[in-house]
Amino acid sequence: MDDRFDRRELLLHPGDMLEALSCLVRTGSPDTPVVQLAKEQELFRDFEFLRALAPTMTVAEFSARVASAFFLWPKELLDTELNRKALASTVQHDLFDGNPNGWNAYVAHMQKKVKWFGTRLPGMSRDAGAEPLHDAAAEASPDGGVPSPARDAPGGGKGWPWPEPKATP
Repeated sequence: MDDRFDRRELLLHPGDMLEALSCLVRTGSPDTPVVQLAKEQELFRDFEFLRALAPTMTVAEFSARVASAFFLWPKELLDTELNRKALASTVQHDLFDGNPNGWNAYVAHMQKKVKWFGTRLPGMSRDAGAEPLHDAAAEASPDGGVPSPARDAPGGGKGWPWPEPKATP
């Protein structure tokens, strides 16, 4: 399957998140809910995904959670085999825990560019606190973060982001 364009879109998204975070921090309002700032300030109109966050999530809380939500993305997106579940589950767990409506809105936003994003994940219940929390990082990388053998195998890195081998004359 050729997923170069999906990977490109997903590589750009953490950049959008970091840009939004930078703008949020510059407001100097760490205790203000992100959704409130996103609605009130024109600066955030391009960051539609911010409106999906829990209405009570503050700028300080978003700052703490965004890094853990996306830390796996560079490794996962460069791996030969794309772990779609890992990409979505860390975001679901770290940014939308207990916020199923927000998660659904975020998935709908992401699926405008990457049709499969967020599919095959278990649904969130309204009372996520009643369910045991899972360790998204352990679930996404059961080998403890060691690169997959497929990526390091000879010829394992074919296609994007690795250039196709050129024929020698």
